Amino acid sequence: MKKIVVLSGAGVSAESGLKTFRDNDGLWNNYRIEEVATPEAWEDDMELVLDFYNQRRKQLYEVEPNPAHFALARLEEKFDVDVITQNVDDLHERAGSKKVLHLHGELKKVRSTRDPKLVYVLDGWELKNGDTCELGSQLRPHIVWFGEMVPNMLPASEIASLAEIFIVVGTSLQVYPAAGLLRYVRPEAEKYLIDPNAHDFSYIPNLKFIRDKAGVAVPILVDNLMKTLDK
Repeated sequence: MKKIVVLSGAGVSAESGLKTFRDNDGLWNNYRIEEVATPEAWEDDMELVLDFYNQRRKQLYEVEPNPAHFALARLEEKFDVDVITQNVDDLHERAGSKKVLHLHGELKKVRSTRDPKLVYVLDGWELKNGDTCELGSQLRPHIVWFGEMVPNMLPASEIASLAEIFIVVGTSLQVYPAAGLLRYVRPEAEKYLIDPNAHDFSYIPNLKFIRDKAGVAVPILVDNLMKTLDK
C-alpha cells in the first residue's frame, strides 16, 4: 500500500468549532501565552492554567469531527496512512484514523509532575488542584508547553521520511519545530498544502497548493487520490 503522511494543524479543528490560538477571535485574545502555556505559568498560577485547559477540554466534549477528519480516515481504505497532528484534540481518532501521532500532547490526558512517563486518560473534563498520580504528585495537562521539548519530533521526522504522498492541512507551516518536517520528506514525494492563505513555498519540489478550507478541499483531494487506484 502506498504511504500517505498527513500533517494537520489548528485550521482542521477550527472547522469543528474549536477556537485556535492563532485566530483573531481565538484564545490568545483572552490569555497571553506566558499566562497559560509555559512551565513558568504553571509555577506562578496553577489554578489559572488548570481552569484554562479545563475550559478547552469541556469544549472538546461539545464538538464533533468535520468532513476533513472523516475524509482523512477514509484514506485508510486504500492507503497506509499516518497522521501527525499539532492539535491536542482527539477529533482525528473519533473520525476513525488509526495511526495518529500528537506533537503537542493530548488534551484528554494528564500526567504526573514528578514522572512524565506516568500518563493517564482523564475521567471527564475537569482536572483539579489536589488530583494526584500514583506517586502522590499533582497531575498536570499532558500538553507540550512553550519552552519544553517536543518528544515526538523524532518519530514524526522518521514517519515523514517514509511518505510517498505528504499532505499538509490546516497549518501555515510557520510554527516550528513542526514546520521543519517538510525537510524530511523525500523530494520525489507528492506534496499537497491545503490552506486558504497558503504562503509561498514554491521552492519545495512537487508541492501543489490548494487554497481552500480543509472541510471542502480534503474530501475532494481524498476522492481524487482514491480514484487513482481505481484506474
